[in-house]
Amino acid sequence: MAIKRRNDLRGVVIAAVVVVLWTGLLVYLLQWPVDFSSPLTYLFILLQTHLYTGLFITAHDAMHGVVAPGRPKLNRAIGTVTALLFAYNWYPRLLPRHHQHHRHVATEHDPDYHAGSFWPWYFSFLKQYITWWQILLMAITFNVLKLFFPLENVVLFWMLPAIMATFQLFYFGTYLPHRGEHSSDNPHKSGTQAKNHAWAFMSCYFFGYHYEHHDKPYLPWWQLYKAKS
Repeated sequence: MAIKRRNDLRGVVIAAVVVVLWTGLLVYLLQWPVDFSSPLTYLFILLQTHLYTGLFITAHDAMHGVVAPGRPKLNRAIGTVTALLFAYNWYPRLLPRHHQHHRHVATEHDPDYHAGSFWPWYFSFLKQYITWWQILLMAITFNVLKLFFPLENVVLFWMLPAIMATFQLFYFGTYLPHRGEHSSDNPHKSGTQAKNHAWAFMSCYFFGYHYEHHDKPYLPWWQLYKAKS
């Protein structure tokens, strides 16, 4: 079984596809002539947002060891790269916090949880994960990019999708599943989306099936739909 898991490179291939698509589309869009009257502009913003979210979901899967099972160094390397590409997140800092979330879900010891309404919870969530050095690196990158590409392209296709992806991840992956009270027979204190695989993928790479993720954290995002009854 260990050998079979070690030879399973599907997660690595899928991670590579996400990174290549994000990188390729970003390079293309930074040079694309923006037309605010064209629906393509807004479609590209949404698509790049979705790919940003895919970067973080890939880093998240690495935290569970399922991107490159049986290959911990490769798994960690992929997690580190994809976390960095998502606004310079630092994988070694994210890793213990995410496992703390799984151990103490929806309690005062859960770094992702806040007993409040949407906006206070969102800002509490950001404070847990955003550091000053990330902001500094993002500012430096922004100023370098605008030397080579039109300012509106940098804002629309590099900066705005990153911000929107934080909303996507927070709303579908934290706020919706963990808000409110959960019954005593719900050990994961997590809700779940209604079964709709197309919407579950588009909304947050199946992480709206959040009870299922907490129940089977060994499933990568691209297999999580199988756990939905």
